[in-house]
Amino acid sequence: MAQSKEWQISCRDIASRRRDMTVFVSQGHVVVTVPPGEAAVLTPLEVGRLRAALRDAVVTASDAAEV
Repeated sequence: MAQSKEWQISCRDIASRRRDMTVFVSQGHVVVTVPPGEAAVLTPLEVGRLRAALRDAVVTASDAAEV
């Protein structure tokens, strides 16, 4: 059975308030949530974290699809 994983990535909204993006896997799909009704503004470091979370989520989703 695949483990449920979730990754949190810090970001800011358009008004520069701290927010979080979430990456998770649901039924073999990678899902990204951003602040409700907002755009996510990311620093280069945060983009790297998002990239890593997406890579890990793809691996998790692929593993789930093989089961």
